[in-house]
Amino acid sequence: MDVKWNLIMDDHQFKILLDWWNFSWAGYRKVRKGVKKRISRHMQELNCSGIEAYLQLLTTQITTRKESEKRMTVSISRFFRDKNLWRGLEQEILPELIEKEKRIIKVWSAGCARGEEVYSFLIIWDRLRAIRNSLPLLKITASDMNPDYVEMAQAGAYSVASLKEVPDEIRATYFKKKKSGNRFDVKPALKAAIKWQVRHLCDGPYDIGFDIIFLRNNVLTYYQEPLKNEVLMKVLAGLRAGGWLIIGSHEKIPADTFKLTRHNAIPWAYKKNE
Repeated sequence: MDVKWNLIMDDHQFKILLDWWNFSWAGYRKVRKGVKKRISRHMQELNCSGIEAYLQLLTTQITTRKESEKRMTVSISRFFRDKNLWRGLEQEILPELIEKEKRIIKVWSAGCARGEEVYSFLIIWDRLRAIRNSLPLLKITASDMNPDYVEMAQAGAYSVASLKEVPDEIRATYFKKKKSGNRFDVKPALKAAIKWQVRHLCDGPYDIGFDIIFLRNNVLTYYQEPLKNEVLMKVLAGLRAGGWLIIGSHEKIPADTFKLTRHNAIPWAYKKNE
């Protein structure tokens, strides 16, 4: 007989689940409502009447565990989120990298969610191309552990809310408004350069030699300290000496521990010590 479990899990149960995953209450606290709804639906689909039964299934069933983790993921983003960061990238960090006359610049959006971040980067890269005689070859990778997010990112269709910080001139150049509905498509030229991957940041090894890695609003926000440090070490192994790690505006990192130097004017950017 099916169990009718229609109630949303309470915070106590949710904290038990977070501890099981080694996830952070501080990171999830403000976004927990939607996550708890998704997990509650999952528990009902599995006929679980309580958190203990649910954790037992997560422990013994790999497919169930993967589905649960997917439902725990959070995607809250928009184009050019934290506009001062993107201004700093366009005016300082990228020109510095380009002036080193590198033949190739490698960028990784680690935890790309629905793609706003990687497309924002490609827009400022294309704007630099318009004012410079030449640019290095760009190799850009975008990855996320949630295959649904990667699929949406590849599609490149966004609501007007996602573009609220995009100037009209950029919107007209890089987006096409759909005929039906208030949605915008990224123009195909932006999509061509991206290598998409479905991959978990806890898994390795990663590619190496990246000049810029975006690690924003995922690991540093949602993982508990031991797991956070473990994954961060793996990610930083892929960043070359002199390369830049970009984190979220509300995230912090012990720079000395990880041999990083914070940018004086761009507080979310850290250079890997050479």
